[in-house]
Amino acid sequence: MSKDTEGKSEKIMDVENKVLWFPDSKRDTQMDKFRMQVNAEHGLHLVNYNDLYQWSVDCYPDFWAHVWSFCGLVSSKRYEEVVDVSKRVSDVPQWFKGARLNYAENLLKHGDQDKVALYAATEANEDIVKVTFGELRRDVALFAAAMRKMGVRTGDRVVGYLPNGVHAVEAMLAAASIGAIWSSTSVDFGVNGVLDRFSQIQPKLIFSVAAVVYNGKTHEHMEKLSSVVKGLPDLQKVVVIPYARPKAQVDLSKMPNSVFLDDFLASGRGDGDQPPQLEFEQLPFSHPLFIMYSSGTTGAPKCMVHSAGGTLIQHLKEHVLHGNMTSSDVIIYYTTTGWMMWNWLVSALAVGASVVLYDGSPLMPTPSVLWNLTDQLGITVFGTGAKWLSVLQERNMKPAESHNLQSLHTILSTGSPLKPQSYDYVYRCIKTDVLLGSISGGTDIVSCFMGQNPTVPVYRGEIQTRNLGMAVEAWNFEGKPVRGESGELVCLKPLPCQPTHFWNDDNGMKYHKAYFSTFPGVWAHGDYCKINPKTGGVVMLGRSDGTLNPNGVRFGSSEIYNIVEAFEDVSDSLCVPQYSADGEERVILFLKMAPGKPYCPDLVARVKAAIRKALSARHVPALLLETRDIPYTLSGKKVEVAVKQVIAGRDVKQRGAFSNPESLDLYKNLPQLQNY
Repeated sequence: MSKDTEGKSEKIMDVENKVLWFPDSKRDTQMDKFRMQVNAEHGLHLVNYNDLYQWSVDCYPDFWAHVWSFCGLVSSKRYEEVVDVSKRVSDVPQWFKGARLNYAENLLKHGDQDKVALYAATEANEDIVKVTFGELRRDVALFAAAMRKMGVRTGDRVVGYLPNGVHAVEAMLAAASIGAIWSSTSVDFGVNGVLDRFSQIQPKLIFSVAAVVYNGKTHEHMEKLSSVVKGLPDLQKVVVIPYARPKAQVDLSKMPNSVFLDDFLASGRGDGDQPPQLEFEQLPFSHPLFIMYSSGTTGAPKCMVHSAGGTLIQHLKEHVLHGNMTSSDVIIYYTTTGWMMWNWLVSALAVGASVVLYDGSPLMPTPSVLWNLTDQLGITVFGTGAKWLSVLQERNMKPAESHNLQSLHTILSTGSPLKPQSYDYVYRCIKTDVLLGSISGGTDIVSCFMGQNPTVPVYRGEIQTRNLGMAVEAWNFEGKPVRGESGELVCLKPLPCQPTHFWNDDNGMKYHKAYFSTFPGVWAHGDYCKINPKTGGVVMLGRSDGTLNPNGVRFGSSEIYNIVEAFEDVSDSLCVPQYSADGEERVILFLKMAPGKPYCPDLVARVKAAIRKALSARHVPALLLETRDIPYTLSGKKVEVAVKQVIAGRDVKQRGAFSNPESLDLYKNLPQLQNY
């Protein structure tokens, strides 16, 4: 092992004690104010976050009642009971029984109608679109009136096959105002990927675009949209936005029941001069708001139904308490409409914050495009995927030297575990005094189990804390909690943001199998994690369905990635198990080389030595192989399970879920893997 590599592997192990950011002790955060309010009302003496967290999971009905009042949820009827404490998380208890509210009303309640609600930017256009809260209310009223005119009612499904822009937000809020259920996929999804999702929920109305721009090129969208429409027989209307194409160049004649957006909205105006009034249906807390989907990499995507109240109160908790967000904040999250982070981002409107929507490549027309927006708009909270930070590091980008970034106080990362060296990169090359929040949860809860916290330090390589109200532990196989070692991420107590049900799962069998088949009555999330007993921080260790268990040693793939991807020669890696005919398991590590770096025996020896030193001899993969590409989902997650299937000789049919499905073919019939 070279000295350079040796030093890197030592750094990887030096996670526990390296503090990269401290909270400002002179600054009262909203988390502090919340804690003091709880103390005053309950006669408690909670002195720090750990105390507050423990109270929030021990006394969770009281906790969620305080979140309701502190975050200012608007409802037309107050709740009679927070939750029945005799019910377990597996019972999916009813929350805030008796309450009547509307999600869209809560996002559009901001008093200053002239304040900017949305900024929208694209890689193709220098002009940033600004929409005030007043304009947003007016436009949502138009969308909603047109939807009502065509017969959209409470409980109907309205879907978007849309880029991340203003129209997606307006259509979603209009659907929510009526009590219709919104679901969306990104424009980069293929026809099969869209139909795998939307065909299960039988939408009445679809919004889409004529074309999209990505990576400097205009991509026609009408052919894909037409194929999707043919596969959705229950559709009554197709609304096409002439995005990236003039209206005159778009032919709707071959698509039944299709109409341009302006004609659709005109139908909602009616005959009078008065604009339509925005009405908010008052609905139960548990009324469906969003249908979200599992990644669908190994089977048909599961359709998770998320409630309006549960989504709203959970997002407000994360934005206000964990994000310390106020109406003066400006937040961007680099996301598509097909990822739950889009729903999470838009909920920031409920705080009165300004939301920045970006459509296009984050590297076009320049790799600095998002940092340019940060300076231009005064962005305070910047969210992205862990993969993008790695790409910036590989390109040796140094925003701290090229940009001001004065407004920026928080950087958030999710999608995959944030590598320790990415923490170093952010503080060295982006900003020294920023709160770097690695956040983790998922589509299953449309939010986070753990994440950023303005009241505790940031430790290198660790998610700061388990979030308030989330009774998260790491459990071993015997169902016993463990600290300082790998375990299954479980949640012991009910939470308002769990799905109310899965669509088309009448007896609840799919739901139960997804979360409660590992430990009866306890939510098992499908991730491995490690809780640091000293700091309270959490390290994510990869999916437990991609768990490695050679010779009885169980570990997550991320433990290997953290070591391997510290090598400058390696740009990416994939770690999967392979099983012999008699059930023996060995670990295969695929390495994607950095440009100009050769795959050679010396590298293999150095990688094995680094893993042996940082973990143990039993963690060293049995076989290392070079690969040209590694499969990722459309939301940027590495897909181990699909590769495991391919090397076992099975087909992966749900290829529409991948951003680079052709990469799966690289793993077929590899001679080194045959006859094991």
